[in-house]
Amino acid sequence: MSQISASEAEREGLFFAPQPPRVVRWARGLWHFTRTKRLGAFGAILVITMVVLAVFADLVAPFAVDHQVLTERFQGPSASHIMGTDNLGRDMFSRVVFGARESLSIALAAAGLNLVAATALGTVSAYYGKWFDLLIQRFVDMWISMPGLLVIILFVSVFGPSKLLIILLIGLVGSAATSRIVRGSVLSIKQNQYVESARVVGANDLRIMVRHILPNIAPVIVVFFTINAGVFIITEASLAFLGFGTPPPAATWGRMLNVSRTFLFEPWLAFWPGLFLTLTVFGFQVFGDALRDVLDPRQRGAA
Repeated sequence: MSQISASEAEREGLFFAPQPPRVVRWARGLWHFTRTKRLGAFGAILVITMVVLAVFADLVAPFAVDHQVLTERFQGPSASHIMGTDNLGRDMFSRVVFGARESLSIALAAAGLNLVAATALGTVSAYYGKWFDLLIQRFVDMWISMPGLLVIILFVSVFGPSKLLIILLIGLVGSAATSRIVRGSVLSIKQNQYVESARVVGANDLRIMVRHILPNIAPVIVVFFTINAGVFIITEASLAFLGFGTPPPAATWGRMLNVSRTFLFEPWLAFWPGLFLTLTVFGFQVFGDALRDVLDPRQRGAA
């Protein structure tokens, strides 16, 4: 039998080039995402920038969040106050930066709680199906029919505003709608043969859901986490604007917008928190849309 040369074997597919390191693969994927999803990459840059400002607010902000100098009230942008000062002589840039910490911490924590509750509810409901699924979905219908913002305001009015309570309410109120998306994904995945094979070899229900179903709906979870984070920032700002947000001295973009209504002739009081709020929500939304296009196989071929 004649021997095959190395070049011929490689052409025939008998030899395969070694896989590049994981760091290289991640770098290539990041470059491909940046090149093909430019708007999504811009949104990711906005999100990362806001997260950095929130994490390092104590280092970035030149003044404390409640630092007041009444003799410097309503100053316009200057070298000492690049975004001006508010009605109490507080530095607007410092308050906007600390507002990023407050809004992002609430929105990201609520988005995480939302996905945990929605994933558990949607996965269990779709996996067991039949009468159990029917019962859970009627409960979800009632949950969705409640006006979410009014429910949050009701509980905050009764128990008093606190950061933990707001996170719990925002995260749980919106979890019913998200569970519907998770349920639809689980219904399609549980029909696959590998799920039935795992059941045949003796895997219990919890192991099947954790090891075989949840990893396959991870792209859906990641996408909805980013999109929900942007939605929850708006929700938190709405609560603060109406006076139901985290109490002072915490700085929130919504409360800053509420204060600006009284001083219409000082436009920077509303412009800066409104700009940061808009850019943050826009960044989360376009980044989430781009992730959906990349992670969802049905969207990869779309223009």
